[in-house]
Amino acid sequence: MSPRSETKSGVITSVINPEFSREERKLLLQLAHRSIESELAGRRLDLTPPSEHLAEQRGAFTTLHLHGKLRGCIGYVIATAPLYRTVAETARAAAFQDPRFQPITENEVANLVIEISVLSPLAPIRAEDVVVGRHGLLVAQGNHRGLLLPQVPVEWGWEREEFLAQTCRKAGLPPDAWRQGADLESFTAEVFGDDELVSEA
Repeated sequence: MSPRSETKSGVITSVINPEFSREERKLLLQLAHRSIESELAGRRLDLTPPSEHLAEQRGAFTTLHLHGKLRGCIGYVIATAPLYRTVAETARAAAFQDPRFQPITENEVANLVIEISVLSPLAPIRAEDVVVGRHGLLVAQGNHRGLLLPQVPVEWGWEREEFLAQTCRKAGLPPDAWRQGADLESFTAEVFGDDELVSEA
């Protein structure tokens, strides 16, 4: 499955019982930065597994911000590779392959702020059970698919029905497709980024 581009992000959400320790988060963020820097420099990236936990297969998105604005976001909804490799690949793809943006330049790389969203497996959900701020959504109907991460409706101030409508629009469907038989799947995400680690230092 190829990476999927994602919409505006940037909200760091707290997790009551995080799966990933501060050190693991730091390792993944450093890996994302190194992946981008290695691509720019034409160097080979060291992809030695950091730990058994980070080598588990997980879906993830990597989001890039520059001076407070979205600069790229690419991810895998479904786990296809070990998490650390997924982070390295999605960071590189977000920097150089997001079709909405020009590739990252050497002048920009030092100021990039990275956010990683590690996804849970997808599960079917009823529209009335969607919780804004907890669930990300995948809407599908026919050949149309659209996904929004859990932090997106929080950032935009959407209520549940607007979140559902916007996810349908992302899929290229009418905004009420969620009422008309479109398939709904949800996931949760543990979201962390450079800003969070700086604030905890």
